[in-house]
Amino acid sequence: MKTKFILAGILACIGLTAQAQEVKREEPKGKAIVQVFGNLNAGFSSGDVNVGFDLERSYIGYEYKLAQGFSVKGVMDIGKSNDVSDYQRIAYIKNAMLSWKTGNLTLNAGLISTTQFNFQEKFWGYRYIMKSFQDMYKFGNSADLGISASYKFADWISADAIIVNGEGYKKIQKGNGFNYGLGATLTAVKGFQIRLYGGFNDSGEGGKAGVVNMAGFIGYKHENFTLGAEYNHMLNASGKEGNDQFGYSVFGSVNLPKNVSLYARFDDLYSKDNWNISKDEQAAIIGAQFKLGKYVKLAPNFRMNLPKAEGAENKYSAYVSCYFGL
Repeated sequence: MKTKFILAGILACIGLTAQAQEVKREEPKGKAIVQVFGNLNAGFSSGDVNVGFDLERSYIGYEYKLAQGFSVKGVMDIGKSNDVSDYQRIAYIKNAMLSWKTGNLTLNAGLISTTQFNFQEKFWGYRYIMKSFQDMYKFGNSADLGISASYKFADWISADAIIVNGEGYKKIQKGNGFNYGLGATLTAVKGFQIRLYGGFNDSGEGGKAGVVNMAGFIGYKHENFTLGAEYNHMLNASGKEGNDQFGYSVFGSVNLPKNVSLYARFDDLYSKDNWNISKDEQAAIIGAQFKLGKYVKLAPNFRMNLPKAEGAENKYSAYVSCYFGL
């Protein structure tokens, strides 16, 4: 009788082990990345109303987690051409990277997301509606070819460093220079965070000055609301000495019941001695977001662009921004 119980126990253990292994084998290690940004917009200027649908950007890719903390990620970015007369969509490789995480250390290599304004963009939280300040006004690139490292020293402080080509993910490396960046993130109390960043982009080309970027951000995120403010300072824009730009952005959002939130933001861009007055402006946006299930968001919003150039016309527009993502 004892032998039968022993055999039954062994068989049960074998069965449970096999079942556990089967479950482990079936557990997915990878995930698809699909994000689509679109909108219906109406612009009001000079008494005219221009209405149209727009597919701003699509991200398609895959991320796969390997053993021992390694993971790989590849993403295609399908977006607009910089040429305003070109209505065709152009595809770029946005990410093609290898990551390794061990303890509090994370290393990334390849075509990676940069650290210059990634933190602010996530804190803002409405990238599909409007880019964060530095991305909007071309203070830096969102992705580039190189390496980065981050380390969490304690619950309240972490630091990161990055070295990349400095020309973004849409251009090949032309010069011999690199873009170097250092950042630190402080969490004084739960939800309250401070971010400091400094970078130097050495063009490596004769006659071009190195571009210096400095940024400071402070924000508080609660389950019911978010507040954030950032100040940005870029010296020698486009490699031209003395072409300095400054600007700040303040934003906030409130979460309401039934998957509804309200948001607002104000930006102010200006340049030293008004060298970039034709593009300097103040901009504001206010709107609401409705989550329609797990994968779809709709966000009606109203926008104002107030150019600083004398005689320039203010622009007003209404949008219904749409997001689909896995």
